[in-house]
Amino acid sequence: MSVAERMVPAWIRGYRPAWLPTDIVAGLTLAAVAIPECMGYTSIAQTPIATGLYTVIFPTMVFALLGSSKLLVVGADSATAAILAAGLAGIGIAGLTPNSAEWVAWTSLTALVCGALLLIARLLRLGFLGDFLSASVLIGFLTGVGIQVIGGQIPDMLGVPKGEGRWLVQQWEWITAIPRANLLTVAFAVGTVAISLGFRKYVPRVPGAIVAVVVSIVVSAAADVQQYGVAVVGVVQGGFPPIGLPDGIDWSDAWKVLPTAFSCFVLIIAQSAATSRSFAMRHGDRVDVNRDIVGLSGANLAAGLSGTFVVNGSPTKTQILDTQKGRTQLANLTMAVTVLAVALFATTALEDMPKAVLAAIVFLIGIELIDAVGMRRLWRRRRSEFVIALVTAVVVFTIGVEEGIVLAIVMSVIDLVRRQYSPRDFVIRPDVHGGVAYTAARDGVQSLPGLVVFRYDAQLFYANANRFVDDVEQVVESAPDPVRWLILDAGAIDDIDYSAGVSLSGLLDYLDSHGITFALARLDDGLVHTLDVYGLLARIPQDRRFSTLEDALAAFAADPATPPPAPTRPDTA
Repeated sequence: MSVAERMVPAWIRGYRPAWLPTDIVAGLTLAAVAIPECMGYTSIAQTPIATGLYTVIFPTMVFALLGSSKLLVVGADSATAAILAAGLAGIGIAGLTPNSAEWVAWTSLTALVCGALLLIARLLRLGFLGDFLSASVLIGFLTGVGIQVIGGQIPDMLGVPKGEGRWLVQQWEWITAIPRANLLTVAFAVGTVAISLGFRKYVPRVPGAIVAVVVSIVVSAAADVQQYGVAVVGVVQGGFPPIGLPDGIDWSDAWKVLPTAFSCFVLIIAQSAATSRSFAMRHGDRVDVNRDIVGLSGANLAAGLSGTFVVNGSPTKTQILDTQKGRTQLANLTMAVTVLAVALFATTALEDMPKAVLAAIVFLIGIELIDAVGMRRLWRRRRSEFVIALVTAVVVFTIGVEEGIVLAIVMSVIDLVRRQYSPRDFVIRPDVHGGVAYTAARDGVQSLPGLVVFRYDAQLFYANANRFVDDVEQVVESAPDPVRWLILDAGAIDDIDYSAGVSLSGLLDYLDSHGITFALARLDDGLVHTLDVYGLLARIPQDRRFSTLEDALAAFAADPATPPPAPTRPDTA
């Protein structure tokens, strides 16, 4: 395949005309869902409503042309919007206030920096950074974001002022303000929730959110609900997205968005890659994560250059597209064109929409983010990871989203090191059927009289090397018979770092001082090269290095000092 052919997205190269009607219908349905959703996300990002529409116009188009995923929908996302708002609120720019033109400019700058980080990640092959958000941490993080989002929308659903300060203080503010709630505002919020859930249950192919939006606008305009104290969206500055670099920024302060952009960057890689893989495997496709990173980079650069904020791969919208039988990114392009038409010609119709309606839509999104099923599974299957998820969630909604994402990464790395530090280790014993049995390494266990075959189920590195040596020495010293051979099953070890090399050298000294023969089994070429560099290979004779465990056991049996096996008693049954 030529370079020019590789530049063309796979979904275009293999497109079938029969898919066109389905893709167009799926795209129109997706637009009906995305319009109210993305408008709602602006209440999280604290930007004007039109910026939410802009997230699914040019960013979506760019990803469709640059990415590899056939279905991944790119646009505004609640988690990245929450990170963005929390980050910009704390960067210390004098006079920077939410929903202002300057605030929008800084959100666009953050999108540009995020796009640049994604491009650098692709060039330096740093996509693995997203893997440092484990599934349990991601469950906890998104659950925490969901709880934070829910708490942030309730004041608008009640028609009471939002509190200031930390999340817990804000919750106390609206709780104490319940007696002053505007009943008509509450009615719009409850009606929106009821319509959305009702359509989801009884007419799932029709997006209930768009129905709620249309009905609320008609009722609001006809009854002039503003005179009864119901807050409405007001003038929506629509039109073609503004093209160009963000205005009104002191570029000497641009570096201040780096922590926020980096937090978004890590979440984008983790969430988008997981979503791409999930839907690709479901349809038997292969996803190119590196190409998707290029697409996400282009999407965020497009967002920054078209007056909007950070975008991400959306699991919920991708699921909707899959449910509607969309086949390719043409459905997403259809959505983008539809939203562009709304931004150009229909924004005046949104002016009478009660803010409680948008708050209710985002409230439901927050509920969907709370992964109660995932938390229950963690509780049942792995309590340690449940604790990690719970701590991450609590930090996110009580302290802050940025702090939560940092904690999520740190806890994921700590969990990784913890597992590698104390992996399972075994003594391998030949069984009566000619195979082998794995027995947990403990005092009094040996493979055969005079033999210990030790398996360590982790890479050897600085954090676990001394523990590895201690475990081997403990098994050797507690063996029922004096150990003459120690065979290390290296099947799980393909590399060791320098610190582990020093520890292994000390183990060889220990074995030499006790007259114990050391051998390696299941040895691969990479480990051979590393041992040679460290000067350890010369201490292990060629006839004590084996490619299979069977060869190593045969060499022990052939050792003249090895007693013959005990005769097998005949089966008298």
